[in-house]
Amino acid sequence: MTSSETTSHEDILADMGLSLPEAAAPVANYMPFVISGNLVFISGQISKIGDNSIEGRLGEDLTVERGQDAARLSALNLIAQMKAACDGDLSRIKRIVKLGGFVQAAPNATQADIPKVINGCSDLMVDVFGESGRHARFAVSAPSLPLDVAVEIDAVIEIEV
Repeated sequence: MTSSETTSHEDILADMGLSLPEAAAPVANYMPFVISGNLVFISGQISKIGDNSIEGRLGEDLTVERGQDAARLSALNLIAQMKAACDGDLSRIKRIVKLGGFVQAAPNATQADIPKVINGCSDLMVDVFGESGRHARFAVSAPSLPLDVAVEIDAVIEIEV
């Protein structure tokens, strides 16, 4: 892989009208990511970038479509952490191995909608990384999430070391 592939991932995002934020610093006693061998374990990334935050609970004040927007914000935060873990070189990413998605949802939320919300992140990973972006995952509801955000997603990725 060449360094030009690094810009190609960001070019794909730019073509979609998206850009990467700075990798968020941890807000408590944890690491934003941990590298073990050729795997990177990325802490949960919420649906907030700067002042742009998508909050709410599915089944109350959050639609599936708005939830998917929230999952895309989490995805951008995940990719920003991937970039930081790879010293700025996204071409080192070999595979998105697994995503774990949490959707803040009311008890009456339709459970079939939870995976649809997390598709906002999954679809972006495939759009940006192609076949290497296909991954295992889970998608579950949670009664509340930090800062009242709609979505939080963590990831395991494989990198070239």
